[in-house]
Amino acid sequence: MVPAQETSAAVPVTLALSILCENPLRRTGLTTLFHEFVAHALRQYPEVSWLVFAGPNQPWEVADERVAVVREFPANDQRGARLWADHFCVAASAQARGAAALLTVGFVPLRTAGLPVVMHLFSLHHLHGGVGSGAWYRRWAVARGLRRAALVIVNSHWTRTQLGAGRSAMRTPVLVSYEGLQHERFRPEAEVGEAAVRARVGLPPEYVLWVSNFYDYKRAPLAIAAYARLAPEVRERFPLVLVGGDWAGGRAAAEAAARAAGVERATRFLGWVDDAALPAIYRGARAHVLATREETFGRSVVEAMACGCPCVLQDLPVLREVAADAAVWVNFSDTADAGVALQRVCTDDLHAERLRVAGLRRARAFSFETLARERLTAVREALASRR
Repeated sequence: MVPAQETSAAVPVTLALSILCENPLRRTGLTTLFHEFVAHALRQYPEVSWLVFAGPNQPWEVADERVAVVREFPANDQRGARLWADHFCVAASAQARGAAALLTVGFVPLRTAGLPVVMHLFSLHHLHGGVGSGAWYRRWAVARGLRRAALVIVNSHWTRTQLGAGRSAMRTPVLVSYEGLQHERFRPEAEVGEAAVRARVGLPPEYVLWVSNFYDYKRAPLAIAAYARLAPEVRERFPLVLVGGDWAGGRAAAEAAARAAGVERATRFLGWVDDAALPAIYRGARAHVLATREETFGRSVVEAMACGCPCVLQDLPVLREVAADAAVWVNFSDTADAGVALQRVCTDDLHAERLRVAGLRRARAFSFETLARERLTAVREALASRR
């Protein structure tokens, strides 16, 4: 059988992608994901051109004659204006520029200009209630998108099962496509001058690592409580380093947790560091801890594994799907048990090495080449089915 992307290789098509939902002042994994998605799609699909809708100050670094960047609409640093643009303006602009479909994150526009919409869904926050306009909007936008999108793309099988909960049937096709990994960056081999990179951002020689923006659901205080259970001599050897941007007072809550646990002097808050430094930071860590309450994938887990960093993770079905047997599974709500698991990784070299080897093997399952092939094939098939 001839692969779908080869059968349609001679048919040019333009796809529009809105990344306006990203706040240029607070980068997340979406920034890397969509850059790599488009970059790999350009290499694999020479017949596909792109319209990328980005805010005036939003980073976009993929330069190619087949990529046009449209900067006439605001990004999510102006939330109200961004929502208006995404729902009422972007699709019409994309259609006027010749796009055959529009790719979004978490919604289908109220005005689609007749374009089929492919909705990425990377968060399930809409399932957890909440009050206020933001929570209401997420529930409304996702529910509407699941009814009206031509295709929904999710990043794990577990996420797919959550969409079907309480529904008799899903009318919209759903593609499960794991997130990719930049293997050329996230690898176990150290680069020249790497120790200087770690010193420049204030890292000690050895450390336990926590990586994320300080969202409430990431539960940084629980990771700190588990770390506080380590023997004093282990904490002295392995300080806890927390890397990530603040969000709604989350960093202050984590700092308070460190003071309350008596480990304030052993914890170091670096803030958000340059993306280029992340691989070196992972490679220098003894372990990566993730106490999260929920995920739809777990990007930091794959990045850590690819760099040879053992992972101590909250026991969630989705994280087991991603890491398989290449991690230590704990319930961070049981701080004593989580502390015992973390202490073993810090003090048992053979145990840490087994985790390192298993993680390197598991990380090979994730690539942006696969992501681009899966998603572009599904988008092309969705377009063909509508003709």
